[in-house]
Amino acid sequence: MTKQYQAYPLLPHNTFGIEAVAAEFVEFSSVDDVVAFFAKGYNGRSLVIGGGSNLLFVNDFNGTVFHSSIKGMDIVDENDDELFLRVGSGVNWDELVAYTVENGWGGLENLSAIPGEVGASAVQNVGAYGVEAGDLIVKVETVRINDGACQVFLHDDCQYAYRHSIFKTTEKGKHIITYVTYRLSKKPLFKLTYGNLAEKVEQLGGVTLENIRKAVCEIREAKLPNPDKVGSAGSFFMNPIVPASVANALLLEYPSMPNYPLVCGDVKLSAGWLIEQCGWKDTPHEHVGVYRHQALVVINRGGATGKEVLDFASAVVASVKEKFGVELNMEVNVIE
Repeated sequence: MTKQYQAYPLLPHNTFGIEAVAAEFVEFSSVDDVVAFFAKGYNGRSLVIGGGSNLLFVNDFNGTVFHSSIKGMDIVDENDDELFLRVGSGVNWDELVAYTVENGWGGLENLSAIPGEVGASAVQNVGAYGVEAGDLIVKVETVRINDGACQVFLHDDCQYAYRHSIFKTTEKGKHIITYVTYRLSKKPLFKLTYGNLAEKVEQLGGVTLENIRKAVCEIREAKLPNPDKVGSAGSFFMNPIVPASVANALLLEYPSMPNYPLVCGDVKLSAGWLIEQCGWKDTPHEHVGVYRHQALVVINRGGATGKEVLDFASAVVASVKEKFGVELNMEVNVIE
């Protein structure tokens, strides 16, 4: 069933808590719905959203917002070591993670408590604690907006990298994602090297899927605001990746600076640390600020407009550039 609404309020569809209105809102509950809607093509202004946890509306949206509410989680193939789970794009992401952990299937447990929906995981390549969704994705099924044709992207087609996919570049805004298939392990290989995750898991009684999920949830709850209580889009900025020469020069001046060498030779820096050193935790604006427990997170302190948030974020970027010579890029999708 396809639902269509005019002058549709987007407040329930963005975790930043920004008041905005879409000229039209269309929601699909099946692939047949999507294909039928786009069979004759569509060339108007459009925006495809998931749970709205990575959106910042600066203005009302003068176009059509599309949302998939396609559900379902089905094993489509398996062997002694692994299985392949096909999941509807409208499934809540954390409900998927909880389902895999309950069934003893490894792979997604480090990605617990991330807000959003399954379709968005294939676009944003969400990641946390040393794991990225793209590591597990084997297939993404879509319907093309311009002609209603079904299309399949295999893992390599998606061009996954840090917070990156083809759906954010050359294929941006061209598809409705309908299903995503993940490769999960029946014999999990745990990843506990990131941050204090191993220590937290040990405190909970040792390494199990359940304890890893519980540890991640507790760590995230302590560091990140609850979007039901505080408006935010989670991590507002991406952690910058710089050449080793740049990182080494900064370490000479700031020996305690967190840094994470990558296999490619570059170094990932902590955006939160850089922002905090610029004093932003101590200089909140009336409606906008950075979260007291994690400076990487920009929050709506109440009544903020999208423009106020964007102006604040731009000032943060400028200060980090001036102090460290490092360019921060926004992870949030700004809709103007």
